[in-house]
Amino acid sequence: MEKLISKYFFEKPPLEKVIEEFLPLINYWANRYAYYGNPVLNKEDLVSAGVIGLIEAYHRYDPSKNVRFKTYAEFRIKGAMLDEIRKLDIIPRSVKSKINDFEEKLRKLYQELGRMPKDEEIAEFMEITLEEYYKFLESIKGITFIDIESFKQRFPELEEENLFDFLAKVDEKEDPFERYALKELQEKLEKALECLSEKERLVLALYYYEGLTMKEIAKILDYTESRISQIHNKAILKLRSILNK
Repeated sequence: MEKLISKYFFEKPPLEKVIEEFLPLINYWANRYAYYGNPVLNKEDLVSAGVIGLIEAYHRYDPSKNVRFKTYAEFRIKGAMLDEIRKLDIIPRSVKSKINDFEEKLRKLYQELGRMPKDEEIAEFMEITLEEYYKFLESIKGITFIDIESFKQRFPELEEENLFDFLAKVDEKEDPFERYALKELQEKLEKALECLSEKERLVLALYYYEGLTMKEIAKILDYTESRISQIHNKAILKLRSILNK
């Protein structure tokens, strides 16, 4: 793929060839995002969305911006898939309300105990059974660590292309205050990760850093896929509750 993309700066390869080269990457992300699954949305839908995102990248790519085509195309592919998922609004408003309520209560309990509470303590504080607590964790598959829509609301002046440039060049910021804020956020995240259990950190590492699917992680750790999903969602909720305080 790198050989093909390097030619992009000198002569534009045929679209069909680019799609052929990127199909493995598109399938990879389709498998990853299929975790957010919905009966109406399947992997093929995500692959189709990814191809559309790649075609848009092919036509809109500007080498003068000094961003590699592969980086730009992958951003567009993932964005197209996430847009397809968001269209279905996989998290009902009632569940979103429960998530906000959960985060607030978890934050209070964390502050009272001075440590991250155990599952039993969370369930008791929420006034639900442990089984109901686990069912709640399974019902929030679409939850993400970063809410892109909220990010756009905070920076309304950034259009889609400028948003990409902003995200892609965050470590190149020359403004010392911006660099300090980013460093502070990184330190907070590292501290928040310390509040998670070893199992939760492992699941996040395998999913986000190693790029494994929930099914693959379940096989490695000898758990059910649904249990891995619970651990993942619980870890994300804990991080959100700490970082948003």
